Amino acid sequence: MQPEVFRAGRADLYSIFRSRAQDSARVLAVEDGRKRQTYAELLERVDRLAAVFLARGVTPGDRIAILSHNRAEYLETELAAAGIGAIVACLNWRLAPDELRHCIDLVEPVLALVEPGLRGAYHAVSATRCMEIGPDLDAAIAGAKPDPRTGTLVEDPEAGLTILYTSGTTGRPKGALISHRAHIARSMVFAAQLALDPGDGFIAWAPMFHMASTDHALATILRGGTVVMVDGLQPAVINEALSRHRIGWFVMMPGALDAFIAERRANPLPVKGIKVCGAMADLVPPHQIAELTSLLDTPFLNSFGATETGLPPGTAGLIAPGVIPEKLSKRISAFCEVRLVDPEDRDVPDGTPGEMAMRGPTLFSGYWNANATNARDFRNGFFHMGDLFRRNPDGTIDFVDRVKYLIKTGGENVYPAEIERVLLAHPSVVEAAVVRAFDAKWGEAPVAFVACGNDRPDADALMNLCRESLAGYKRPRELHFIAFDDFPRSTSGKVQRHVLEARLKV
Repeated sequence: MQPEVFRAGRADLYSIFRSRAQDSARVLAVEDGRKRQTYAELLERVDRLAAVFLARGVTPGDRIAILSHNRAEYLETELAAAGIGAIVACLNWRLAPDELRHCIDLVEPVLALVEPGLRGAYHAVSATRCMEIGPDLDAAIAGAKPDPRTGTLVEDPEAGLTILYTSGTTGRPKGALISHRAHIARSMVFAAQLALDPGDGFIAWAPMFHMASTDHALATILRGGTVVMVDGLQPAVINEALSRHRIGWFVMMPGALDAFIAERRANPLPVKGIKVCGAMADLVPPHQIAELTSLLDTPFLNSFGATETGLPPGTAGLIAPGVIPEKLSKRISAFCEVRLVDPEDRDVPDGTPGEMAMRGPTLFSGYWNANATNARDFRNGFFHMGDLFRRNPDGTIDFVDRVKYLIKTGGENVYPAEIERVLLAHPSVVEAAVVRAFDAKWGEAPVAFVACGNDRPDADALMNLCRESLAGYKRPRELHFIAFDDFPRSTSGKVQRHVLEARLKV
């Protein structure tokens, strides 16, 4: 006889937050400039906001769009939606009008919360009814009474909670649906994998429409820590916050380290405590990793995760403070299962590049309204990430490149990341990106874009470095020196190679 399945194990995110707020009532939950909220105050605001949403006809499964910079109301919106079973579509305010229209139309929101300065941009592409963040929203919250339905409308933790859009480095963004189950699991993996204490805080300076900030802000609230909201990369503000708050994971995205390192050099305030810093070490110059970790006296997170997967599948390794890493082999994260497969989904042998396929409780629930893509990417019970890795005999894995970035030159496979690592090893290079260019003889050839610091080396010095480290067919055909700020980037700091490739055709 099949035993009865009880609902006690089906916790939702709001209910866990409410429990945390009740036992941490006087603890500082959110700091947003001069605005400070204890857990008790945050819970009261969230319950009133949930009642506002219900009064406006929002029902479980409905989408609430938010177009806003980082601020306390962003987190309040996600928690209130969690309490009534709604889904928050986290819109990227950096998008061009056509891209923003696509993201809104894709999810068909019934309500939008919009910052005053972004209202014109929203109304230019959508007629969805809006609530303006600020005095109007505050008045609605103040006039609302908590609705007893809040906390009762999520029957299954598989229900969606957020939609985070992929960065769209080669096409239109896709909406990744992340459930209560996945957000709760990500919170637990953060704590376990990074050895975080319950009170460790988080500085949410990366956009809240990005997984690093939304995932870890929610995780911090579920643990009982403080979320410090910062509107973008403000090195002085972030540096000062580090002197006042004990931080678990101090996120530093590729493309942001240079500015923060300069601030730390100029103003080395005492740091209250950081467990781990950084992210995506493969995209950061090794000398910057060494300098940042020396300045903060904390290890660098040798991470590999994604919007779709959270912190897993390759984020179990640290780089010690002050070390210039010679290799970036990764350890597979706990609480997930990983395969490296060929195009026919057969496991590849050690030493052979294979596409990473993963399954585990942190995984998202699929792309919104994209059945064909989901059928392809979730085949055979695993999510296929589109990233190539090589497994080493000791069980560690090395990032090779994105499958779609592969360059075929004269029948040989060239992976841009391999060339970029050589260029980034030069102490004057602060950014490098390799793209494909048409070649009449070989079909395709690698071309490198490079940004340097003040002591820029000549092209011959970098080409000699490539000759020492790379086979002839892997060496870039050309080097283009451009300013660091001229590298086009996604919201996660990744260079948009297709934009650079387009420049070669002009």
